Amino acid sequence: MTHQAHTYHMVDPSPWPLTGAAAAFLLTWGIAIWFHYSSMTLVSLGLILLLLTMIQWWRDIIRESTYQGQHTPPVQKGLRYGMVLFISSEVLFFIGFFWAFYHSSLSPTPELGGVWPPTGITPLNPFEVPLLNTAVLLASGVTVTWTHHSIMAGERKQAIQSLSLTIILGLYFTTLQAMEYYEAPFTIADGVYGSTFFVATGFHGLHVIIGSTFLAVCLLRTGSNSTLQHNTILALKQQLDTDILLMLFDYSCMSPSIDEDLK
Repeated sequence: MTHQAHTYHMVDPSPWPLTGAAAAFLLTWGIAIWFHYSSMTLVSLGLILLLLTMIQWWRDIIRESTYQGQHTPPVQKGLRYGMVLFISSEVLFFIGFFWAFYHSSLSPTPELGGVWPPTGITPLNPFEVPLLNTAVLLASGVTVTWTHHSIMAGERKQAIQSLSLTIILGLYFTTLQAMEYYEAPFTIADGVYGSTFFVATGFHGLHVIIGSTFLAVCLLRTGSNSTLQHNTILALKQQLDTDILLMLFDYSCMSPSIDEDLK
């Protein structure tokens, strides 16, 4: 390793951004092929390449931060700023979906029957699976906060227990959402209601899956006695809290009004 007179991390050349971009291209193209021709070959190749990229890229980051000491305080500050900017971009990303929803729901056009939900759409009952999923996601926010404080206090056993509960709740949420999609009385092809519902909740579910994957990596590192700094869990907690807020907003927006359900 060459000597450097500054505290910043000069990243070595890496193939993982290129393989990650190739995986994203294969996934996007493969999903389009899957929709039109029912072939999952490209989707499978994209998922395999993405998984291999994630494993090896995280391996390099762990090596650089834990064993090489490259993540100095200025580098850690930059990573935290990057997470804040990432979460901000995700909030704006979802604002676009909610804008589309409110644009159609606050002033339904004659093509929608002049009412919301549109004529012919039977919405989901917000007091059933949507309410349960909201409670599950809020509970996961409590357990991941427990994990954060356990790591700061040096309580490794409690950190493992609380982190395991968080991952279990994330998997439970994903399972409930998959069941909800399977039993939904409408599809993504059912006009603006179906498209806004499935796109917004689908991307939200994808964020939960990604967050659960990140937390699983943290659990593996914690269980193997690796040094896990509290700012790593803090970043994941911020991402999970963002998902909780989006879930509450999603629940209030995508469900019919309470008055209509009580009638």
